[in-house]
Amino acid sequence: MQIRLNGKITSIRCNTLAELKGQYGKEEDIVILNGFSVPIEELLSGIRTLNEMDEVFFIHRGVMPGQEELEAMMASRHTPGVWEKVNNARVAVAGLGGLGSHIAVMLARTGVGKLLLVDFDVVEPSNLNRQNYLVSHLGKKKTEALKEQIAQINPFIHVETIDRRVTAENAAAIFGEYPIICEAFDRPEAKAALVNAVLMELPESRIVSASGMAGYDSANEIKTVRKMSRLYVCGDMENEAKEGRGLMAPRVQVCAGHQANMVLRLILGITEV
Repeated sequence: MQIRLNGKITSIRCNTLAELKGQYGKEEDIVILNGFSVPIEELLSGIRTLNEMDEVFFIHRGVMPGQEELEAMMASRHTPGVWEKVNNARVAVAGLGGLGSHIAVMLARTGVGKLLLVDFDVVEPSNLNRQNYLVSHLGKKKTEALKEQIAQINPFIHVETIDRRVTAENAAAIFGEYPIICEAFDRPEAKAALVNAVLMELPESRIVSASGMAGYDSANEIKTVRKMSRLYVCGDMENEAKEGRGLMAPRVQVCAGHQANMVLRLILGITEV
């Protein structure tokens, strides 16, 4: 029979997963069959039989594979047909603070093939309470620090950075090549400028924005709403940062998760929330 072994079509003469590992994966620690990790005791029992065109991966724990093998492994963890769409997607993230830094990392882990990261700021100590940076990043441009992190997650993702403040005048030029844009700014006027620019000047682009994630109220209040045909807003729509109600990691990350998930849905052609 033929199976897909570590991403490649392979003809085999064995019938069980245990036999296959004995022939092709003696040194590997982890076995993934059709997207799921097989417990070692189940593997050794010999009860897991193989079927035509099963997908099997033998992975050596702690060793970085090459691009083709890594992408095949990631594809095996996605629902069939999802990986190709995600890997060919282009997404821009505007603002790399509490929302944007987490959105970018989530999209990188999802496998988005090309990311544009835009910010003009540097990492400073107060960012560490909610943003996806480390002490070693202090003083670095956020674009550079985040690009370094993504390279440690998946070095094969194409990451473009622009170290510039986004304005109503330059937004269309910066984001014009990207069909999906994540708005992740702090200031309401900056949010409005980008949203308006996308809706008025980039008719082929969709924008996923955010409003209301401050404080420590229930995370269940954060939701995703389709405000217009090309505008989605994530948050509780009420709790802005102000005196006595700061931005804290849990709700900020929940909101970032909503934005990243909506981006994934749009990549897959799902336009409803």
